[in-house]
Amino acid sequence: MVQFNLSAQESKAHAAYELASRDAEQVREILRANGVDTKAANLGFFSTQPVYDWKAPTRKQVAVRVTTDVTLTLKDFSKIGSITEQLADRKIRESLPLNYTLENMDEAKGKAVEDAYRRARASADTLAHASGRALGQLSYASVDTLENRRPVPRMSRPMTMRTEAAPAPTEEFTPQSVTVTAHVNALFNLK
Repeated sequence: MVQFNLSAQESKAHAAYELASRDAEQVREILRANGVDTKAANLGFFSTQPVYDWKAPTRKQVAVRVTTDVTLTLKDFSKIGSITEQLADRKIRESLPLNYTLENMDEAKGKAVEDAYRRARASADTLAHASGRALGQLSYASVDTLENRRPVPRMSRPMTMRTEAAPAPTEEFTPQSVTVTAHVNALFNLK
């Protein structure tokens, strides 16, 4: 998931809106050029804000800024580098945070809870057996799930005086994993 804002500032609201709309169309063009359905990008609402000259004693409005949020969800990881580079090259946005998410988070959480419960039941069964008793029915359980997101490392390289071509900024991008864990507290009756 790549999230960014489109922002345009002009002296009149209509001109700022037109500029922001052109940026949004450029995002669509970049997606099409990379074989990505334009529906993968969700553009939020356009908001309009006045821009004031704070140096003037009367706080005079000097421009209007139009902004919208964009959330781009990609399933083909190989296209991220090209798309983010093209967005940066067109100066649509300088900062493009990249987050990894699971498509079926609820399914992953359910599997983590099942695994945690099986471990809790096995531990309880071992304890019951060690005490000479049999494990009864589940009396109570509480469940906590956690999605451990891996931070995306910043791509930075030391400045050198080499004349050879530097690697592409997205060359080091690799698919990451998302870990979902569950903690189950279970209370069983003993027989």
